[in-house]
Amino acid sequence: MSESTLLMKADGQTRKNKTIDPNNTERKQGLAARIWMTIRMPILAFLFSILAGAFLIIITDLNLYKVIDKAAESMTVLGKVAIILAFVILIASLVFYFYPKSLTLFKLRGSKILTDTIVRVIGLVLGILIFIVLLILSGWKDVLMTALNSATLAYGSMLSGSIGSFPQMVSAIKSGDMQLISDAFYSLSESLVAATPYILSGLAVAIAFRCGIFNIGTEGQIILGALFATVAGYGIKGLPAIIHIPLVMLAGALGGALWAFIPAILKTKFKANEVINTIMLNYVAFRLSEFLLNGPIRRPDQTEPFSPYIELSARLPRFFLYPNRLHLGIIIAIVIAVFLWWFLFKTTVGLEIRLVGQNKNSAKYAGININKNYLIAFCLSGALAGLAGANEIAGVNYYLSGTISPGYGFDAISLSILGNNHPLGVILTALLFGTLRNGGTRMQNLAQVPVEIITVVQSLVIAFIAAPVIIKTLFRLKGNTGEKLVVTKGWGK
Repeated sequence: MSESTLLMKADGQTRKNKTIDPNNTERKQGLAARIWMTIRMPILAFLFSILAGAFLIIITDLNLYKVIDKAAESMTVLGKVAIILAFVILIASLVFYFYPKSLTLFKLRGSKILTDTIVRVIGLVLGILIFIVLLILSGWKDVLMTALNSATLAYGSMLSGSIGSFPQMVSAIKSGDMQLISDAFYSLSESLVAATPYILSGLAVAIAFRCGIFNIGTEGQIILGALFATVAGYGIKGLPAIIHIPLVMLAGALGGALWAFIPAILKTKFKANEVINTIMLNYVAFRLSEFLLNGPIRRPDQTEPFSPYIELSARLPRFFLYPNRLHLGIIIAIVIAVFLWWFLFKTTVGLEIRLVGQNKNSAKYAGININKNYLIAFCLSGALAGLAGANEIAGVNYYLSGTISPGYGFDAISLSILGNNHPLGVILTALLFGTLRNGGTRMQNLAQVPVEIITVVQSLVIAFIAAPVIIKTLFRLKGNTGEKLVVTKGWGK
């Protein structure tokens, strides 16, 4: 009887035992195909969520209802018939798309040119086009244009607020004026500034999930990391920046790791549930920071709970002039993500962490120390969260306050899920979240759209990712949305 484990594929049903390489698939696919199979669910979920967000923006536009009332007053009997017919056709096209068996007349069995999916898409597109034409013919052109303008203004404002104006960027670069360049890239840089703590906190959650650990205490670990970084930043003086900056970042990582070590010990030694412990430790961290900010580390000249400013030598360099805040932290976060990818997928320790997360009983049978890997994953997770807090202190705020984190640790849970708990996926998802967060404010100011729409879009993305069968149904996808790993012991039955 071999001590090695056998990794087997399963689609909810038991298959014949078959040994496969955990780093390769049973069936070789091209690189592009494998990448698409990995990213198609998040992309399609995001696109559908954007459409759902546009629908919410349209139906919450009060001006639209005024236009509808005006159009209804001047509508003829023929126009009313056209409106009813338009909605009947739209509903019929949706029924045909989602329930093609209900219209057996259009089923094309054995067709080599038109597949069922293509027929459904063509039917849906034709239904929408006919719907739009009938609305225009019935005198509802203004209603359509108002709805379209409402959605495009909102998303256009969000895009310009999160990325900026490309012509302005090009013009600023050609001028060579650093202040103009800083101003032109301000929106894009603010999105990257917002994405940086998302990357680090998302990586913290991802490595814990990879080991089968639910680290819900990332928010508290961010606060402890920020606290340690602040003390190292203002309490140590006279060091050159090349030493002081790494020291501050390492202090933040240490603070987060120590805070994560508490639930790690409780789990490994006393089998305590890490979800409850990490949630409770979040509130302990909140109260601890409040106590320190109102006493031992409060700025002497302040009545508000603010710490002293960290030394100039402890601050991360910025790439542009004031007020642009883009700093070295984004590069550090991306380098750490690439390192974490190498660690998880190219090292023995990373393989053990992943195997424990897939099936701890089989990993134990194979001779892997479960508790050791729990401790490693927990402490690494806490260190990454602590780095997120140190990043905010050394790169953005330069002092500690009670609002150092607007919820990065909690958002990191959904962010990690959306990124499939993969370091590179976390980077892309963090950039998305940073863009949405930064652009939402401008969307609210310019388009008068509630910023909560951004939260709705994010929530829909997570909901669709968590329930992939919804996206499979919406877009008629075939094949597995994810591969379940079943681990069996030895060469037995």
